[in-house]
Amino acid sequence: MSGFLYYLAAFALVLGILVVVHEFGHYLAARWAGVKVLRFSVGFGRPLWAKRFGRDGTEWAIAAFPLGGYVKMVDEREGEVAAEDLPRSFNRQPVLWRMVIVAAGPAANFVLAVLLYWVLFWHGTEEYKPRLAAPAVATAAAAAGLEDGELVLKVAGGAVKTWQDMRWLLLQRAVDQDLIDLEVINSRKEINIRRLDVSPIRESGWEGDALGRLGLGLYRPRLPAVFGTVSRNGAAADADLRSGDKVLAVDGEEIGSWTDFVRIVRESPGRQLALDLLRDGQRITITVTPAAVEDGGQQVGRIGVAVSDGARSRSELMVTVSYPPATALGKAIVETWDKSAFTLLMIGKMITGEVSWRNISGPVTIADYAGRSAQLGLDYYIKFLALVSISLGVLNLLPIPILDGGHLLYYLVEIIRRGPLSERTMEIGQQIGMALLFMLMAFAFYNDINRLFSG
Repeated sequence: MSGFLYYLAAFALVLGILVVVHEFGHYLAARWAGVKVLRFSVGFGRPLWAKRFGRDGTEWAIAAFPLGGYVKMVDEREGEVAAEDLPRSFNRQPVLWRMVIVAAGPAANFVLAVLLYWVLFWHGTEEYKPRLAAPAVATAAAAAGLEDGELVLKVAGGAVKTWQDMRWLLLQRAVDQDLIDLEVINSRKEINIRRLDVSPIRESGWEGDALGRLGLGLYRPRLPAVFGTVSRNGAAADADLRSGDKVLAVDGEEIGSWTDFVRIVRESPGRQLALDLLRDGQRITITVTPAAVEDGGQQVGRIGVAVSDGARSRSELMVTVSYPPATALGKAIVETWDKSAFTLLMIGKMITGEVSWRNISGPVTIADYAGRSAQLGLDYYIKFLALVSISLGVLNLLPIPILDGGHLLYYLVEIIRRGPLSERTMEIGQQIGMALLFMLMAFAFYNDINRLFSG
């Protein structure tokens, strides 16, 4: 499957799951309240497939335009209702029941996120340790005095186990702090406090390699370029490369470490390379042509060989994080709550101008992240799905007419004034809501296009 189709499929799967879960929340609440559901549609427009099920003959459909979905209930405001269905009409339900039905969609997204995080925390995930590479000169990390191989223990007093933990705490603290203390330990077992200036990414936002712009990169141990396992079906096996071979040079360029060798191979898809090797004490030369494979949207070279000391390297870089079921559930709830609150905080700061609108992502960026996370593995893809589910839940609860939060606002006003708003007032609200959503999508698409052209 080509890179584009792979990314598109990963995005479509995320979107499909989230739409079904969100609308199923509305559907279950409506059935619980006794409201008759006429249609459950994934997508908008002309149905490509439809079938009726259940006592009420609810039509389940997949429509042509896939960006969304809806649950259509019996409602006198949308057409004539048979006399026997009037008691089951949505508009005739008590206002609190209507609020429950509307809120059930976003609630289902939050529940999905909790369940996904729970499975991950319980099953366990292998993640990168927050071990840092030597920072590039003239970066915030270099100015803070961070050294090659230092392991981050705490960020602003909060303990971290993984690279993602570190990134998440930095993101949270950077909202209202310019200087953040990192507690680190080096190879000599010395613990130090490094004060990191995160202000350079305030304006540019956290999209892309924000940590890289600060000078924070993953540590790569300098292992010798000695072959370990050789894949049977790779270019290395075809060229008769063997376990134990040590790479001395590539096309005359001296190789000092495994990292140097990997860099050259990745930069040479489809190009023949001359390898000077040390095998059984003898210096030999073998040519190999790296296969061209897709990685992160670009063509890279790969020959199908692992480093000899990969186990030690992996233990330095990776950590497995898992918890008992009850603990995992508690952490999943906290994770969902923290990310929901932070998303809401960021929206508020974008409105007040404290945070750049560049942080808004549209469907192109989301599709890109979906594809990248899917390539990294199932754990990463599930985390991405949980994060987007949270974002969808928060977005739908915003008090914007046309969204679930806008309807909840209408019902709250109805409770306060003890009567529904006029049709004209709600019509004006819908027009305002459409305009706001159009502006939001315009920003999102602009950011997407800008990222595409700026890389």
